[in-house]
Amino acid sequence: MKKIVIPILILAILVALYEQRSAQKNVYVMVIAIVVFMFGMMRLSSKTSSKNKQKEEDNV
Repeated sequence: MKKIVIPILILAILVALYEQRSAQKNVYVMVIAIVVFMFGMMRLSSKTSSKNKQKEEDNV
């Protein structure tokens, strides 16, 4: 899954940066690129465990 998400994130970043450089900016392309990037980051960060979860289990 990680092998698919990371290239999609890189592509979204490149599209957003390219759109920023153009003289006539398209807002919809920027919004879509940001949404794809945020969704991909959410998918990647959901796999990591938090430190607070371990502390809560120790207190029980």
